[in-house]
Amino acid sequence: MKLDILVFGAHPDDAELGAGATIAKATASDKKVGIIDLTRGELGTRGSAEIRDMEAGNAAKILGISVRENLEFADGFFTNDKHHQLAVIQLVRKYQPDIVLCNAIDDRHIDHAKGSKLVSDACFLSGLVKIDTKLPGDDEWQLQWRPKQVYHYIQWKNLEPDFVIDVSGFIDKKMEAISAYASQFYDPDSQEPNTPISSKNFTDSIEYRARDLGRLVGVEHGEGFNAERYIGVKNLWDIF
Repeated sequence: MKLDILVFGAHPDDAELGAGATIAKATASDKKVGIIDLTRGELGTRGSAEIRDMEAGNAAKILGISVRENLEFADGFFTNDKHHQLAVIQLVRKYQPDIVLCNAIDDRHIDHAKGSKLVSDACFLSGLVKIDTKLPGDDEWQLQWRPKQVYHYIQWKNLEPDFVIDVSGFIDKKMEAISAYASQFYDPDSQEPNTPISSKNFTDSIEYRARDLGRLVGVEHGEGFNAERYIGVKNLWDIF
């Protein structure tokens, strides 16, 4: 299955938090979108890997994506090496996305920047014909594939975006997908330990960041991204 957009996240819920409204807008326009979680989030203070698996499945249904897979890398300990790069390359070649979205280039959690660089490097290597890969259980060699663009969504740190996508009308769908991860976020009745993302302030910040980015570009809500190279437009009228 060829996808228009393939979204990578170091942990289940990263894609929803960073690009949930963009994903929802894309699927509403009949774009084929997939999510690849690098880990199961097994080191998370709240919940468990099994709970996160279930929550990720529910979030996928809410966003209307075509596929979701988990590479089951070691949470907190995966590295940007040949073994991990080849695993990512296999999925890039499998789904042949035009656009890849991945973790923030710099962030509070060490897995986010690691995941960002790992996916970016793998997307480049995936285009090299002399790197041979096969999917598990498949006898055929994969064809090389390099996405046209790799963009990085913004997470905990308030990084300055290179561009902002108008996601007006899709913030509620994003918040619904985030709420699918009930084990991780604000719940006044939870007996689990508090974490930086379990406060009401954090949940509220997701929407007020989207409102602020939207305000800055003249729309209701926005999601910001960083680009790896200059962004070209066909003419001045493509910019709003």
